Amino acid sequence: MPKNTMKTLASCAVACVLVTLAYPASGQAARPRPATAHEVLALYYPWYGSPERRGHPVHWGKIDTDKRTISNCAHYPAQGAYDSMDPALVDRQIALAQSNGITGFIASWWGQGKYEDKALPILLERAAKRSFKISICWEKASGEGRAQIDQAISDLVYVLTRYGTNETFLKVSGKPVVFVYERVMKAVPLASWPAILNATRAKAGPLLLIADGYRETYATSFAGLHRYNISGGIKGKNQPELRAWAEQYYPWAVQFARKYNLISCVTVIPGYDDTKVRKPGRNVDRWDGQLYGMLWEQAIKSAPDWVLITSWNEWHEGTEIEPSVESGDKYIKITSEYSRRFLRSRPVGTSTPASR
Repeated sequence: MPKNTMKTLASCAVACVLVTLAYPASGQAARPRPATAHEVLALYYPWYGSPERRGHPVHWGKIDTDKRTISNCAHYPAQGAYDSMDPALVDRQIALAQSNGITGFIASWWGQGKYEDKALPILLERAAKRSFKISICWEKASGEGRAQIDQAISDLVYVLTRYGTNETFLKVSGKPVVFVYERVMKAVPLASWPAILNATRAKAGPLLLIADGYRETYATSFAGLHRYNISGGIKGKNQPELRAWAEQYYPWAVQFARKYNLISCVTVIPGYDDTKVRKPGRNVDRWDGQLYGMLWEQAIKSAPDWVLITSWNEWHEGTEIEPSVESGDKYIKITSEYSRRFLRSRPVGTSTPASR
């Protein structure tokens, strides 16, 4: 997800992997994992700024309030071009999400002192008032070699000490959870992670990281799996083909995670349309909510630990479920129906140790 909305698309074969600082060495038998509490987590973008508050739009393109269009957005927010640092706006977003079955947001984070970082304390403060969970999606790892390792350690220690101790920060068994975007996993060599994780643990305590990739090389060391963007896997499919894909893919993803004793996540999207920011771009039709409902049905059947929603408000790629002029609150209502069904289902643990 490059800055200014030009995010690199996750390939259909790519997922995110939950990494623990205390992972077993290769060949060591993994212990059975107790059931992990269900979560419904929506990717959240705190990168917007309104002309009224900033003097110019931040991350919004050209705004036409009469025609209700924004030049770099597939749809128009029902609230208009808003500001992510407006506490009242954040309150409304959290209340709407929570009242419809979403248990937390995963906030896009681009580094220390960046716009999104400045918005995060407001998000955490408002979330704490409602016991709503917050994590981050770590978007960028700078540098190479030792400089990259040192910066990664600095960033993780910063997040853990500044935000991870907050009671509303997402945790599993007391360990803060940080999502790592595909770009970071591609930029950081696999061999660098032990140094990063060990130094971070020594300075800030344990944590769980979520990184992109359903890869054997990740699964042997890391502790959970997820994907950010599944649009590449479903583009061009009609409804019967989509259902067949979901019936196969979601159970495979969950079983792959359980094979390695990992936390399993599956991702649902309402649709996808990045043609305002990329050429030619990609457009996955929403089918008036049928796509989203179909994916939710199959996601629940696969019995994952967590369901992730891409996204709450990524307006540039047209994956938002937040109310829009075009769809109203249709996707909020669909989310409410399925998230509550999922949250009522019984969490599944692993009883058979898996080799790592």
